[in-house]
Amino acid sequence: MATKIRLKRIGRKNRPFYRLVVMDERARRDGAAIEQLGWFNPLELDDEKNYALKQDRVLHWLQEGAQTTETVHNLLKRTGLAYRWHLSQQGLDEAAVEKEMKKWALEREEVEKIRTDKVAEKVEEKQKAAEKEAEAAAVEEAPEDKPADVTESDEAPAEEPVAEEEPKEEKDEPEADTDVEEESSAAEDKAAKEVKEEAQAEEELTTEQEFEPAEETDESSEEEEKDNKSDE
Repeated sequence: MATKIRLKRIGRKNRPFYRLVVMDERARRDGAAIEQLGWFNPLELDDEKNYALKQDRVLHWLQEGAQTTETVHNLLKRTGLAYRWHLSQQGLDEAAVEKEMKKWALEREEVEKIRTDKVAEKVEEKQKAAEKEAEAAAVEEAPEDKPADVTESDEAPAEEPVAEEEPKEEKDEPEADTDVEEESSAAEDKAAKEVKEEAQAEEELTTEQEFEPAEETDESSEEEEKDNKSDE
């Protein structure tokens, strides 16, 4: 019977949880398992705590010819079972296999340290880049604010003299009004005097004209009397 080692999901919706089982490769996905070999929890972030395997039973089924899926093979590589199976396939005895597995464990620790160091370096680089961007943004904003302060300080003194000159103009305006009023009153006085003088001159002329006809009538009457006497 052809068997396969694969993962069988049993978690609820959006909360996956898997069992590592041995099943007949002809069985349906959720069919009955021959044996349970461990479990895998992808929601657990710690790689050392998100799985558990029965290593001896996994090696037994591998010796029986069970095939692994790609996901299970990657999981076996993480635990070292894939490497142990590879060494046993080469014909090494248990002592040599154990020696090689110790080397593999040390190398794995070094690899994990290198990975953690790289992750820490990337985090530091991102933080430094973010700090530099923040500093650059602050430097770009600072020159824009300074000219505004300078212009405000320059404009402030210009407004003060204007405020001082406005009362002066208000003071000068009444003086100009008084001068105009004085000139207008003087002109009115002159015009009144001229009118009075013209009226007096006209009165004198009218009086003279009244007296002149009276004298002429007297002279004409005298001449008429003389003519009458001469006729007699």
